Amino acid sequence: MDYQILEKLDRIEQSISSDHQERWINIKGVSSYSSLSIPRIRRAVAKGELKVSRNAGKLLFKKAWVDKWLNS
Repeated sequence: MDYQILEKLDRIEQSISSDHQERWINIKGVSSYSSLSIPRIRRAVAKGELKVSRNAGKLLFKKAWVDKWLNS
């Protein structure tokens, strides 16, 4: 009985911790998430409105950055 409770608690803890990890999405993901066109997103990046990471030649965005830009 105690083992089952501990097992369930472990699963809950893993679920909570995975929700708090930073999510990285590419420009297509941002377009899909925000319902905005890719050129509109590229303009926001060029103007400095939307924060971006250019890792390995790709535009990568944290979901939190996109949310902040959409809410501003």
